[in-house]
Amino acid sequence: MPRARLLEIHARDLGVIDEATVELSSGFTVVTGETGAGKTLLVGALALSLGLESDGARYALGPATRAVALFESGGREVALAREVSGSGRLRASIDGAPASAEALRALAAGLVEIHGQHDSLRLRSSEAVVELVDRAGGVDTSDLASAREALARLRRERDTLGGDPAERARRLEYVEFQLAEFDAVAPTGPDELDEVLTELTRLSELRDGQGALAEALALFDGDADDTVLGAFARALARLPDGTAYRPVREALDEALVAAREAVRDLAALQDPEAVDDARIAALEERARLLNVLIRKHAGTLADALASRVALERERAELVAAGARLVELDGAIAAGCEVVAERAGAVRAHRDAAARRLSAAVGAQLARVALGGARVRFVVDGEDGARASILFSADEGRPLGPLDALASGGELSRVLLAISLEATDGSAVAVFDEIDAGLGGLVAQQIGECLAELATRQQVLAVTHLASVAARADRHYVIEKRTRDGRATTTVREVADEERVGEIARMLAGEAGAEESRALARRLLGR
Repeated sequence: MPRARLLEIHARDLGVIDEATVELSSGFTVVTGETGAGKTLLVGALALSLGLESDGARYALGPATRAVALFESGGREVALAREVSGSGRLRASIDGAPASAEALRALAAGLVEIHGQHDSLRLRSSEAVVELVDRAGGVDTSDLASAREALARLRRERDTLGGDPAERARRLEYVEFQLAEFDAVAPTGPDELDEVLTELTRLSELRDGQGALAEALALFDGDADDTVLGAFARALARLPDGTAYRPVREALDEALVAAREAVRDLAALQDPEAVDDARIAALEERARLLNVLIRKHAGTLADALASRVALERERAELVAAGARLVELDGAIAAGCEVVAERAGAVRAHRDAAARRLSAAVGAQLARVALGGARVRFVVDGEDGARASILFSADEGRPLGPLDALASGGELSRVLLAISLEATDGSAVAVFDEIDAGLGGLVAQQIGECLAELATRQQVLAVTHLASVAARADRHYVIEKRTRDGRATTTVREVADEERVGEIARMLAGEAGAEESRALARRLLGR
């Protein structure tokens, strides 16, 4: 089933067309009319609605120009339109929503193939010609695409690991340096600094207390003559004897004994070995080193240790990355070989397909009035992804680019021959005056080719020839009339006797002659 179907073309205020609507058959639709009536303007309206620039339509724009193409695609209707705004510029829309001409062209590339005077969507890119070759030859590029995607994934992974070995080595050296600093300090845990400061405070207090204790003991009961206990004893000895003084003396004796016992207890607290200056110095140095580490990594010792964990993880990743990069380099080299091998296979298939398509299209050229012409499809590149169509109108002339050497009529007929061999029926084919300058048996052959093509895809043709128009499933006539000194065009569908009359007019220039009408009936009956 065709992927796209053109349902309707609508044009308003375009050249001599005030307003016209053409509904298309799912098979073969023709548009006929006298020269100058505006047949090509309908194709121009279609091109305009697809975001293209048509010479005929470009110079026919009016202040109220509007062109709409209504398609059925993917099970739904899609309306592509362009119209002249109040400022005089062309506005684009898709289903009534504002869009750009680029968006219209992107959709059109998959919906319509316009074959006219040097105007073909199919020939606008090398990729489109490659698609023709692949379609005609059944070329399968999925294995090549898979290999290229696998290679791209390997390269992306290599990029994420750091593609520059020197930079990676510098980073690893820096990380190792920072970890060496941690190893030199070797914190035992996040609370070590608090523990060191607590012990340092205790030892400092003990050291400071030992000096004061020695001074106090010397004052209480030292070797000097003026110690406190010595003076106490001397004063007690001077107390007079007597019963009256006995209670006081006894109390003072007890106090002196108690004081001496207290001083002995105080002397027991004096321990010079309890104060280790080396230990205090070591604790002070440890606190300094821990604070240097904290300042370098900011925050607390716990934050610094978290930084160490991150550094160890980064070192592991960098070391692993080095090993992985070696693996990736090997895998990338192997992947390049696979891609090259598969690209070569695809190129060979495309070369063969291009030769077969050239022969097949060449066999169709006589049917489209190009009996002496030659066509060759040429592919280029590692995988044949660049392609072109070469053409020669005569046997003795050299081949050259089709769009440069073929006249408008020749181009249209070559594209008809290509369509007969390579169409997949997915788009609408539009032929604008493909039969220009032809007649007789050749015109009948063109009509047969268009009718044959219409069995595989929807076809719209603008024609001057009765033998072409007679093969259509649906027939529209464009007529130009002059009213009040102004030429206007109307478009109407003809059928039955009206169609007989139009075919007769195309045959003999008048619709009423019975001989012409009889011939028209024979053409339509056939």
